Amino acid sequence: MYQFINNGTVTSAKGFKAAGIFSGIKKKKKDLALIYSDSSCTAAGTFTLNKVKAAPLLVSQDVIQSKNEVKAVIVNSGNANACTGEAGYNDALKMQSYCAEKLGINANEVLISSTGVIGQLMPMDKLLGGIDEIVPQLSAEGGFDAAEAIMTTDKKMKSFAVKVELSAGAVTIGAICKGSGMIMPNMATMLAFVTTDAKIETDFLQKLLSKAVKNSFNKISVDGDTSTNDMVVILANGKSGFEVYENSEDENLFYEALEALSIEMAKSIVSDGEGATKLVTINVSGAHSEADADLVGKAVANSSLVKTAIYGEDANWGRIMSAAGNSGASIEPEKMSIFFNNSPVVLPNYNIVLDEAEAKEILSKNEFQIKINLNGGKYSSTWWTCDFSEEYVKINANYRT
Repeated sequence: MYQFINNGTVTSAKGFKAAGIFSGIKKKKKDLALIYSDSSCTAAGTFTLNKVKAAPLLVSQDVIQSKNEVKAVIVNSGNANACTGEAGYNDALKMQSYCAEKLGINANEVLISSTGVIGQLMPMDKLLGGIDEIVPQLSAEGGFDAAEAIMTTDKKMKSFAVKVELSAGAVTIGAICKGSGMIMPNMATMLAFVTTDAKIETDFLQKLLSKAVKNSFNKISVDGDTSTNDMVVILANGKSGFEVYENSEDENLFYEALEALSIEMAKSIVSDGEGATKLVTINVSGAHSEADADLVGKAVANSSLVKTAIYGEDANWGRIMSAAGNSGASIEPEKMSIFFNNSPVVLPNYNIVLDEAEAKEILSKNEFQIKINLNGGKYSSTWWTCDFSEEYVKINANYRT
């Protein structure tokens, strides 16, 4: 059993502190976050599949792949430190080592992350000065400041926690994340930092996280672009005193909560998509395989024509049909059914039963479902997307200004 915690955050799990400050990397808003555990953590992570990878991501990926224990995560917004070459990589290493020095720990116990404009060297004087300032501000109440500091074009702060009742007692999973644009499912798709006071062995923790990411963050799309800096990491410090073992009842309990938390974060990112006005759940069923279900869900979630029709509240089901047919999945289009919520739009053999007034009412809502039954098999998949509005173009046309 799990339960979401009101006003939950990354410090809801025992033993974690955080802080968020303005260091001057951005013009006015908070731009530097720090998460810290007072005891060593096992760590796991997933990272972007974009072949252009930012320097901080490469440094953190090395830490995770080396299976080092971790105690801290330092994150800046406003500058991605991507496409910055050897100088940028050296700056990332300096960011890691300087933070470690100020915390009194080893450099390989620090994960680093950056988000913001690509192709600009990090203003290291501001970053290092910010690290000097942020370390003394760490507190158990600092999770919301950290959540605010990692935002870029996000309009909403994203902070969550769940309490999980295991067989021997309760553990907590806390998290903050950011994401609004450049969101496309391809291993992580944004920044998310998860903490838990459960004790979990490293390889098992990686297995749990990878599965949760597959069923949440990797099934969302705002604009079809995978970022250079995307990562999801989880730290487990064991401060609750309870361990989650593989192939146990507790594994199922813990995973169910982790997946629910991940889905909640993923949906919060889509609903806060740049210029978005609607959150749309895409349920694909009746596929020949899981891969086919995902291909159809992904194609519909990414379709600019579908997304603009959703914004215009236009029940243009032909765009959904076309996206499915162009997905690469094995489908028989004459067998397909499409529903808006529970209202049928088109049934097999292209039987059009669309009620324009009812469809308009559904599409005018802030949140609704598109249900696609391929009527060809037993496999299904759920994706989340948002609409495209004029505001998306304005935001990205002026991103650097």
